[in-house]
Amino acid sequence: MRSPDRWTLQIRIMIKSKIKIATTSLAGCFGCHMSLLDMDERLIALLDQVEFNRSPFTDIKHCGQCDIGLIEGGVCNAENVQVLREFRANCTTLVAVGACAINGGVPAMRNYFDLQDCLQEVYVRGSGVTHPQIPNDPELPLLLDKVYPVSEIVSIDYFLPGCPPSADAFLQLLQPLLAGQRPEIASTRLYYD
Repeated sequence: MRSPDRWTLQIRIMIKSKIKIATTSLAGCFGCHMSLLDMDERLIALLDQVEFNRSPFTDIKHCGQCDIGLIEGGVCNAENVQVLREFRANCTTLVAVGACAINGGVPAMRNYFDLQDCLQEVYVRGSGVTHPQIPNDPELPLLLDKVYPVSEIVSIDYFLPGCPPSADAFLQLLQPLLAGQRPEIASTRLYYD
């Protein structure tokens, strides 16, 4: 596990530069991002200290150099792999957020079945299918054989469990990181459901 580059974070803090955060959602429900928004007014206070890079807040498509990357969702296709590797290359500290990122979550339920059987069931034999055909278009990302936790693709610095983690758990993770310290999240804030 890589430790955060405390020197970089402390320099930013000393010169009152904002900490750059990037977020992304891979294969998941976007619930972790919604939980981040549940900080409500506390999110406004957080914006005094941070600047969002790639995120649904900014609509930036590629992750630039960032201090903290928050990854939600499992890895189910080639595009997810590419995004995840881009985050690892550009983020000093990378955090797997939520059950889907940590263990594949609900998207990984397809791991119990052969990928071709899943595609056949949805696109050929599925209820209400009128034009049975498995999509085959170069614009569609190539599906992986199964859904992977993010830590099986890149190294992860911290894990924030939950489905989704609470807004308070996000704050307990972010506040120490913003101060250049190692986060210690109270067990009462962690949920594994």
